[in-house]
Amino acid sequence: MRIADKFAELKEKNEKALIAYVCAGDPSAEATKEIVHALVKGGADIVELGLPFSDPVADGPTIQAASTRALEAGMNPDIYFEMAASIKENVPLVCMTYYNLIYKRGNEKFAKDCAEAGITGIIVPDLPAEEADELHVACKNNGVDLIFLITPVTTGKRMEKNLEKTSGFVYIVSRLGVTGERVDVAESTKNILARIDTEVPKAVGFGISNGQQAAEVIKAGADAVIVGSAFVSIIASGENVNERVEKLASELKISCR
Repeated sequence: MRIADKFAELKEKNEKALIAYVCAGDPSAEATKEIVHALVKGGADIVELGLPFSDPVADGPTIQAASTRALEAGMNPDIYFEMAASIKENVPLVCMTYYNLIYKRGNEKFAKDCAEAGITGIIVPDLPAEEADELHVACKNNGVDLIFLITPVTTGKRMEKNLEKTSGFVYIVSRLGVTGERVDVAESTKNILARIDTEVPKAVGFGISNGQQAAEVIKAGADAVIVGSAFVSIIASGENVNERVEKLASELKISCR
């Protein structure tokens, strides 16, 4: 399923999107498939499958630890695409990874592998729009959305470039710093939502971990909330994982309706 189709479907129901992140291969590829099923059962509309990298600069300690566990368990791009292809959920899958892995595989091959595995979007936190032409073309050739990030300090000119190239949704980083659970929703989130003028859905991530925060972000004008560390923490605990991620997804989705 394409990301645009999911947002169109939600618009008809007057709902906003819940985007859930998990690190593929944490604790195993087989477990990831079960976790994705639990997330979708709980109400996740889009699932970000993190392809682990050894130096995840945009991620906080929780997701860094998940990447380490996944790599130690043997996750690599070949296994990642094989696993993604075996996921049969009726939601868009998005790959979140770092550019080294894409560059090494080749932009065209990576985008093609995504399309063949049923992945319809790619997020690359360390790839600036000015250097993304090759991957952008490869994504267009293969019908894959390339999703760019906008932060509280993104300048007007840079924002324009990112919005011009992004498709699927624009990833709005809610605050400065790395991923991780927070106790509040930053004022900068509300300010940045007000600044962005685009037809592309606005998805807010970094720091959202409960229904109250999700509701606040939706109220401020977001079309979607992105939640990662809260799910990854449950996975790291190893206790009733599928049941608990489904329950959290369900609680978060209520705030998106």
